[in-house]
Amino acid sequence: MTIDETAERVIRLSPERVAAYAMDWRNDPEWTQGIRTAELTKEADGGGFGVGAEVTRTAQFLGKRIDYVLRVAAYDPPELLDMVSVAGPMPMHVTYTFAPHPRGTLARIRVRGDADRFYRLAAPLMARKVRSSIGKDLNDLEDRLLEP
Repeated sequence: MTIDETAERVIRLSPERVAAYAMDWRNDPEWTQGIRTAELTKEADGGGFGVGAEVTRTAQFLGKRIDYVLRVAAYDPPELLDMVSVAGPMPMHVTYTFAPHPRGTLARIRVRGDADRFYRLAAPLMARKVRSSIGKDLNDLEDRLLEP
C-alpha cells in the first residue's frame, strides 16, 4: 500500500524565515514529531548541506526505534527541500515547500512511502499517524518560530 499524505499551514512569517529554520537539519528534533536525533552524515558535492547531502535520523514511530537516511534530491531555498530515503525500513519521499501567502508563508509537508513487509499490514494506521504527525510538525514549527 502506498502512503501519500500532505499537511499545510499558514505561518505569519516570511518564507525566508520559515524555510531557514525548517530546512536546517539541526532543528529537526525540535519540531519534527518523533525525531530524536538528526546528523549530517554526508555532505553535498560542493560541501555542506544541499543536493546529494544525507541526513541520518533516529525516530520513534508506532513504538519502534527507526533509523533512516534521507538524501537531498532537490534544494532551492526558500521554496523547496525534497528528500528521498536511501536507508531505512521503507522507501520514503519527504517534500517541504514554502510559498508566499498574504498572511505570511504557506508551509506544506508531503510524505510518500511504500509500506512493505511488516509495515504493509499497518499501512492504514501508518497513513493516519503520518497525517497526524506532519500536521503537528507544522504546528510545532509555527510555535517554535513565533515563541518570544
